[in-house]
Amino acid sequence: MARHKASDTQASPTRRKRRPLWVAVLLVVSCCAIGWSQYYKSELPAPPSLSPAPATTPAKPVADTASTLATPVQQTVPQSYEDLMERQYSADLSTPSNVRTEADFDPATGCYVIRTKVGDMEIATPFILSEQQYNDWQTRQSMYRYYHKRNSQQLTQQTERKPFDILDMNFALGPLEKIFGPGGVSLKTQGSVQIDMGIKSNFTNNPALSLNSRRKTFFDFNQKIQATIAASVGDRLKFNMSYNTDATFDFDSKNLKLQYEGGEDDILKYIEAGNVSMTTGSSLIKGSTTLFGIKARLQFGRLTATALVSQQNSESRSVSTRGGVQTTPFTVNADQYDANRHFFLAHFFRDNYDQFASKLPIVTSGVQITRVEVWVTNKSGNFNQSRSLVAFMDLGESSHIANSHWVANPTLQNPANASNDLLSQIKTQYPDSRNINTVTQALAPLSAFGIEGGRDYEKVESARLLTESEYTLNPTLGYISFKSQMNSDDVLGIAYEYTYNGKVYQVGEFSSDITSTDQTLFVKMLKGTTISTDLPMWDLMMKNVYSLGAYQLQNTNFKLQIKYLSDTTGTQINYPPYPALTTSPCCR
Repeated sequence: MARHKASDTQASPTRRKRRPLWVAVLLVVSCCAIGWSQYYKSELPAPPSLSPAPATTPAKPVADTASTLATPVQQTVPQSYEDLMERQYSADLSTPSNVRTEADFDPATGCYVIRTKVGDMEIATPFILSEQQYNDWQTRQSMYRYYHKRNSQQLTQQTERKPFDILDMNFALGPLEKIFGPGGVSLKTQGSVQIDMGIKSNFTNNPALSLNSRRKTFFDFNQKIQATIAASVGDRLKFNMSYNTDATFDFDSKNLKLQYEGGEDDILKYIEAGNVSMTTGSSLIKGSTTLFGIKARLQFGRLTATALVSQQNSESRSVSTRGGVQTTPFTVNADQYDANRHFFLAHFFRDNYDQFASKLPIVTSGVQITRVEVWVTNKSGNFNQSRSLVAFMDLGESSHIANSHWVANPTLQNPANASNDLLSQIKTQYPDSRNINTVTQALAPLSAFGIEGGRDYEKVESARLLTESEYTLNPTLGYISFKSQMNSDDVLGIAYEYTYNGKVYQVGEFSSDITSTDQTLFVKMLKGTTISTDLPMWDLMMKNVYSLGAYQLQNTNFKLQIKYLSDTTGTQINYPPYPALTTSPCCR
């Protein structure tokens, strides 16, 4: 400074002037003020200029870029409580993940110390928050996170809405959510459906058959379904249904359940409809499963009531074994015989059954059935061996004839086509009955003699020929037993040939007797669609055979007791309560 002034003195000695003292004092005070302002703002002073600026030109203030933005932004590093509570704008950028603001509780002062760190290094001066300020800050942060999450979910649902799926449908309930609860209407279907369809055609190149009868064409259909439907209305009403064609038991193939769950303060707590179950907490009263009905659970304060109205589809049995052999007690009523399974071939075999079996194991009937064909109504769709036929109730009968129009042969008491004139009249007087399409019109004149269709005779189109594995024939006693029970609307017809006292007799017509498949067969009817105890055919069905539901019975361990239910005492007794039978026990 001194050198600068000396140079000025040497350069222009004649222009040297003296400055007043108050000017120097003002300059010193200004420099001190500028230095204090720089220290307070923690800013470095600008480098001094070699040439002093003119005193007449004032310095322009530097504009703050943050204050000139159209939308204010939040500071990245908070410096005070006001910075923490400052409003957040959508234009703000996210805080870097390595910058975090933490709060440490100071137990000495009861306040919270707010620190901003990058890693383990603090990047700002810590400041203190009171307990109320800290709670307000945390409340604001939690509300901000909650609304941010809800907005994100709403945007996600709007942008990622699933397309309509008929197997997984969802609908909103709207105001009905107050009744059924939240969740809307949901319907979800799972499973598989397999359907096999085909056409089967059989051609028999037999010159004895007509051209139309050589080919048989029928439709083959098979299905396999395993499906489950789950539906719900809100969180209270649910509906479940399952269908399985491969289930072992019938009651497992179809399951249906509709259930409703009430609220905490509702009287109706729970209600089920469909396949329900009943369980009890007592060993004395056992519950039951596989029920179909309605079940409800009610609550009245501390009292809980469970009501059930249902039908039981299963039963439980106890089995006991002794010496490695299973022993099962059974009780069968006299009217629970094995119906529609065991039949006599004619009244001749029924009337002489006791005489033929009086010397068992030797049968003294003198009868030996050598050939038989059994026909039944075709419900299986199998037309491999099928023929149309007309079954007559009085065919082959001589003494038990339902209608007196048929004249019996007194010289022939055993069953045969010649036992009465039924077959000869049908062949000669009603030849159109060979055509299955004109059977009703051809035999209509017989109604004048009291012979009606559906009772005295039945026509069956495409009847099925049973195989030998489907029945058991007793060739000496003259009765047949079927492996499965016949339906009540099935028509059972038979043609058989046997020897008796060295002679051969035949009842009905065999398929080989009438080779043309267009013509019907005339057979003996053992069972028709009309069930009446007044008909003689009713006696052909055995009513003394009972099924015990067991196999491989042992004679040594089998015990049978026959008891009579007395009308006077109301108890079961071992003898009939009649004067002539009181000394004869029911079971000997």
